Amino acid sequence: MEPNLLKQLLLKNHQDAIYQTHSQFQCPSQSQSLCVPMADSRERIRGPSRDGREFLTSPRQVLRRLMLLSEGRQYREAAGVVGRLGPSVLHSVIAELPIDLLLEHLPHSAYLLESFYSRLTTLNTTPKPDVPSETVAWQLVRLFANPHESGLRQRCSKLLHALAQYEPGLRQTLRDRRRSFDNAVQGLGVHGLTTDVSGQLISLHVALKTELQRHVDTYKMAIHKLEELSMVTINQDPAHSSHQRLLAINYGDIQQRLIDNKTLLTMLDKPALKQLHTLVENLSSRVENDKDMLSCVGQVKRLDPQAHIEKRPAAGLLMNFSRGCEVVLHLMGPESLPPSPVAVNKASATVTATATATGSNSSCSDGYHSDDSASEDGSEMVSHYRNLYIENRADALEALDSLPQLKHVHSLKGKILFSMIVLSFRLCHGMRERKVLEVRRVLNCALDSSCETTLALDRSVRHHLHETTDSFPLGEIERSVFNQVLSTLHEYPCLESCPPLTHFVSACVRLAWRMINQKAPYYLDTDFNLGFLRPEKHERHPQSDRRSDLIKAFLWPALMQNNQCAFKAVVAT
Repeated sequence: MEPNLLKQLLLKNHQDAIYQTHSQFQCPSQSQSLCVPMADSRERIRGPSRDGREFLTSPRQVLRRLMLLSEGRQYREAAGVVGRLGPSVLHSVIAELPIDLLLEHLPHSAYLLESFYSRLTTLNTTPKPDVPSETVAWQLVRLFANPHESGLRQRCSKLLHALAQYEPGLRQTLRDRRRSFDNAVQGLGVHGLTTDVSGQLISLHVALKTELQRHVDTYKMAIHKLEELSMVTINQDPAHSSHQRLLAINYGDIQQRLIDNKTLLTMLDKPALKQLHTLVENLSSRVENDKDMLSCVGQVKRLDPQAHIEKRPAAGLLMNFSRGCEVVLHLMGPESLPPSPVAVNKASATVTATATATGSNSSCSDGYHSDDSASEDGSEMVSHYRNLYIENRADALEALDSLPQLKHVHSLKGKILFSMIVLSFRLCHGMRERKVLEVRRVLNCALDSSCETTLALDRSVRHHLHETTDSFPLGEIERSVFNQVLSTLHEYPCLESCPPLTHFVSACVRLAWRMINQKAPYYLDTDFNLGFLRPEKHERHPQSDRRSDLIKAFLWPALMQNNQCAFKAVVAT
């Protein structure tokens, strides 16, 4: 028997004896009736406690008790023990607790883990104990990425809520990781076909080979021409290029010099030769996107060693983990922040300025008008996106209905328009990232640099793109979107001569460019798996079967901003 436990038993027996003597002195007639309860009390003290309180004084005994209960999967009883621990004992237990074993038994051990985080939040001790909160979060992401058990959300919702209260910074970590997964999946879209000088779609490697061969042939001709001219210019006396001699050149010499230089310029300044820079940019973008993809897959492999990444499509793997991050963020609940005094002062100042402006009939604006403008711009963007679906898509669909070749393929028409809006966002996002990297390359900044100067340069470039969205040339992206659709549906050449479809592509590209260049960029939800309808991000088409929640097709993608759904996806059930 432990010394502390023995001391407690002796103390309890002494107190019982005093109580019995005192009772007999006050009421001797009741002494007989008190004997049985007193004996029962002593018996309970000698036996093991029914609620585990005898272990609350020694961290080692508490840890032993928790492990025994966990081995028997009695996690609720173990949580009850944790709920009564004091700060010092709790810190000692957490320092020695094998969290890895509890993580292996998730979601069954979620109740015990939730009790730890709730108790830590309630005690609010400083400094915080070293708890692997991020490891717990990523284990839950792994579970939700490949859900196999029913009731997984109900079991883990309280744990995630307690985890978010204890470590509020985990939300941003999950958002950043999810964004990197989504960007890596979007980056796979740049590995398609590219256009050559004539506008035909070909492989990038074939386009590079053709372009380089064109450069080689042109440079050979230019070198041959320069060799013909070298007999006159290579050993020319420097005095012949003096200012006085140049002023003395006659008409025939000027004419011959013009002919020679014009011949060289015609050889070297061909529009076809200017495509190499674009192809090299495309190649650079593909290399960077593949680096990001491999980096994200490596992160997934570290999170889940049993993922078998070599046998699974990389895009599906990252989309599953991105969905897991989304579920975890949703179950963490809304992020509630207490209002700061600065925000309260700003709000009161805004109300005061508005009242003053209204009372004086003044048209001047106060210093907080920018917040309202940003909100109005956001609602305007969403309104344009809604109109693109309701009006522009309806016009394009009507034009496709009038084409005889598409008369009997009703589902294909909607898929064509759906592909165009998705491609528009994907290619506009790639264009923006290429422009940022291009400025870095021109100014000799390392492409993977993370210093403050380089990041400030990136912010300046993105701000410039935000300010020039209405005037930025997007003809290249529009042609690329249209050509990719035409190359996929080459058996329907009638699409090429459909002006409303061209106008629809132009509207999609222009709106996508404006939306991704906002200060808080908009992006499409790329989860197009045909699962069950989710009311928070899916809206049923009016002509769908309302008795079924199984999604048959996506008609219009969901619009997202800051991990919030700004416009729900339109689906057919």
